[in-house]
Amino acid sequence: MLQPKRTKYRKQQRGKNRGVASRGNKVSFGKYGLMAMENCALTSRQIEAARKAITRHILKGGKIWIRVFPDHVVTQRPADSRMGKGKGAPALWIAKVRAGKVLFELNGLAEKPAQDALTSAGHKLPCKVRFVSAE
Repeated sequence: MLQPKRTKYRKQQRGKNRGVASRGNKVSFGKYGLMAMENCALTSRQIEAARKAITRHILKGGKIWIRVFPDHVVTQRPADSRMGKGKGAPALWIAKVRAGKVLFELNGLAEKPAQDALTSAGHKLPCKVRFVSAE
């Protein structure tokens, strides 16, 4: 699973996830990509599940680029704990994704197999996604 090797602080505030992506919104490395159509938070498990789905489809035939990295920690309190007593322990890592961000890129495949691979990866993700190709 993806997570940072070390961070400056153990816990972070939530913040907002609004607007559209101004960077990372074009297919830069490969020929085809998977673009997020709405704002969401991808967990490291979801990114890994999508990566496995793509790898299963391409069968040593192409190259994958993962354009998102989970660098934001989410904390959770234990179940049945009372109010107060501080913030919970770090539980999982998420990547905050804005609408228009390219999440995965592929190269070395024809369009139909690439579309099948990226569509199956899109089913593993919590937000609406779209298949895009480089201009």
